[in-house]
Amino acid sequence: MQTAVRWSDWDGNGLEHCQCFATNEGMLVAGVVAGTRGSLYGASYYVKADESGNTREVRVAYVGGKSLHVEADGKGNWFDLIGKAPISELEGCLDIDIGVTPATNMLPVRRLKLEKDESCDILAAYVPLPTQIDGAFLPARAEQRYTCLDPYRLYRYEGIFRKFTAELEFDENGMVLDYPETFRRV
Repeated sequence: MQTAVRWSDWDGNGLEHCQCFATNEGMLVAGVVAGTRGSLYGASYYVKADESGNTREVRVAYVGGKSLHVEADGKGNWFDLIGKAPISELEGCLDIDIGVTPATNMLPVRRLKLEKDESCDILAAYVPLPTQIDGAFLPARAEQRYTCLDPYRLYRYEGIFRKFTAELEFDENGMVLDYPETFRRV
């Protein structure tokens, strides 16, 4: 599978271009964002997941700002490749959630393969918006829940760590269509 999608923010400002590639070794997701949520920013991201759907490598760079490059072993252990140190706060996280894109919501949905009305709590490594960065730029541990409302089409996402809930609709390739009040498919 290879697919490309675009989103704008909910008000029609900003633009994101994302490409997703499924390979024998797993999945690659990469994109660029000219965003407006909270402030104007530019960002690029790259995510590699293994054949089980576990996040293995993440790169995020904000134009004129900070960047991160982390790896995970697929068992919940993370390592900062820039700072050359383990990230003990992320122990147990199998997924990445990059705040500037809805693309990473696809990864836990594909990995979990939930049945209708089934829920699963996960730990994700959350990458904040550039305006939320305070100090070192590393992902933070985030409790989340996914509930399958219609297999491969509709899921309830709950960001338990920030008391946020949204129903996300996915296309036939597993990519988010619209993320209510945050992102719209162009």
